[in-house]
Amino acid sequence: MTNSTSTTASVGADGAAPARAGRREWTALGVLMLPLLLVSMDVSVLYFATPAISADLHPSGTQQLWIFDVYGFVLAGLLMTMGSLGDRIGRRKLLLTGAVAFGGASLLAAYANSAETLIAARAILGIGGATLMPSTMALLRTMFTDPGQRAKAIGLWSGVMTGGIALGSVMSGILVEHFWWGSVFLVNLPAMALLLLLGPVLLPESRDPNPGRFDWLSVPLSMAAVLPVIYGLKEIPSEGWHPLYVVSIAVGLLFAALFVHRQRTSASPLVPPALLKGHGFTPALVLNLVAALAMMGSAIFTTQYLQSVLGKSPLAAALWSLLPSVFIGFAGPVTAQLVQRGVKRGYVVAGGFAAMAAGYSMLALVGTDSLWPALAGAGVLACGMVAIVSQLTDLAMSGAPMERAGTASSLLETSAEFGGALGMAVLGSIGTAIYRHDMPATAPAAARQTLGDALATAARLPGRTGESLLTTAREAFTSGMQGAAIAGAVLVALAAVGAAVSLRKIEVGDD
Repeated sequence: MTNSTSTTASVGADGAAPARAGRREWTALGVLMLPLLLVSMDVSVLYFATPAISADLHPSGTQQLWIFDVYGFVLAGLLMTMGSLGDRIGRRKLLLTGAVAFGGASLLAAYANSAETLIAARAILGIGGATLMPSTMALLRTMFTDPGQRAKAIGLWSGVMTGGIALGSVMSGILVEHFWWGSVFLVNLPAMALLLLLGPVLLPESRDPNPGRFDWLSVPLSMAAVLPVIYGLKEIPSEGWHPLYVVSIAVGLLFAALFVHRQRTSASPLVPPALLKGHGFTPALVLNLVAALAMMGSAIFTTQYLQSVLGKSPLAAALWSLLPSVFIGFAGPVTAQLVQRGVKRGYVVAGGFAAMAAGYSMLALVGTDSLWPALAGAGVLACGMVAIVSQLTDLAMSGAPMERAGTASSLLETSAEFGGALGMAVLGSIGTAIYRHDMPATAPAAARQTLGDALATAARLPGRTGESLLTTAREAFTSGMQGAAIAGAVLVALAAVGAAVSLRKIEVGDD
């Protein structure tokens, strides 16, 4: 393995087949899984720590929201910047720098003595996460030049990324139950220490040998494009289509247009337009966005369903939701095997979307007491998601120039962030609209807003009155979930057709 890699094809300069990865590279992949797992876990690690944090730090309502959201906002806003920066200064260097920041911020968060300190620590965690995520994929692209091995490695990467989100909530529940809330952050430290110890030994350095000048103006433009859109999309499901959120999205889209213009006219753009014209890259971005939309759009319902409809405790709900993740680890490698055996990539991706449609169809049939059908639907959805993401990631990364691997990875992850926010906004709004339509006009006004408000209202009502309201609200929520599931099934079914058509000319070995 060389110390600097800039080749773009999957064959050597002499036309020979690419070198196959050995034990060193596969061991290094295990090391790369550590930051990936922790970054994905930190999305959900505060789920069960919030009550303890509130009792200890006494944050205001606004501060509590920022404790939750600032990590994801900073992460999404800096992905493109950090991906491009890694291509310039070296992906391993950026990864190890991010590990130091992530570890230091975790220590700061664990012992935060005020809400302001915790918010600042979560923001630094977001910066560290933005360096870690594109660097892991870019280094994977560098280490695994053999198409078959790379597909398997990316399949494992996708499974770890998807499973980490579910694992984060469970781990937070277990840790908070036995230790203090800061322990949910301290688990990051051993992994980061191991990465800093083994990374310089096992991971190769790679960078763009001719990166050009760094376009600093594109950095604020990219953040101004991403953050307002994601903010508006995340608020719409709970707050409705308030003018503030619509304006926020519009402002973000305006800056997105300015960002695109800057990339087209800059001598050294943050995101080279030629990258989007690469082999299958743009279809991969679009389909990746749709897959993330479908996955997050379902997650907001299934988590509430387990807790608020079936009445599971938060920890029990998290443990039940972990069950479908058992099958996720098999989805990526099995999908890679299908492609290696000659099944066209477009059909494999279309099959993944068809699986997601089947999962949504299961969710469309659940009642107010359907634990196993709900878990089965969630599991099929997740397996379809991993199959799709593993293939789209492999397609995009193999088609991108090696010197732009960090930028390519960051674009994929940014599309997933947009897709997740869009899924919560669109499918969440459909479910909320059906819920409010099905709630009787005689119900208390607060109970007609959300299921959570209905549960709180029912708890204050006497005897059968409260029970009746609770039953009605649960039925209305289930109807809303069913409606959103039908919409999701239609969407991913159309995406299956789109994948089969847009990727039909991409055969195995095209990379």
